[in-house]
Amino acid sequence: MERKLPEYLKLDNSGEEDRITVTLLKGVKVDGETRKALTLREPSVGDNIAARDMANKDNAMSEVVLIANLAEVPPDAIQSAKMRDYSRLQEALDFLNG
Repeated sequence: MERKLPEYLKLDNSGEEDRITVTLLKGVKVDGETRKALTLREPSVGDNIAARDMANKDNAMSEVVLIANLAEVPPDAIQSAKMRDYSRLQEALDFLNG
């Protein structure tokens, strides 16, 4: 049975890797511009390893780095997200992780 996603998560599984677009409540600043949505691509094992290494094995920072890499934004953009937006990004990541 396929999981039903909330309306703020939009799955695109038409390509070689799945992508989820996350609509944010407050948005995040990227290059001085507020983005109200981010699209995360499906992570690979290598993405997880690289994020863990970049975060010096700190689990919380590793997740921030992973989400940033998948969304192609700097980690500080994710760190500045409000918690409700971050929870949405975590939910998208959880879905993509299976």
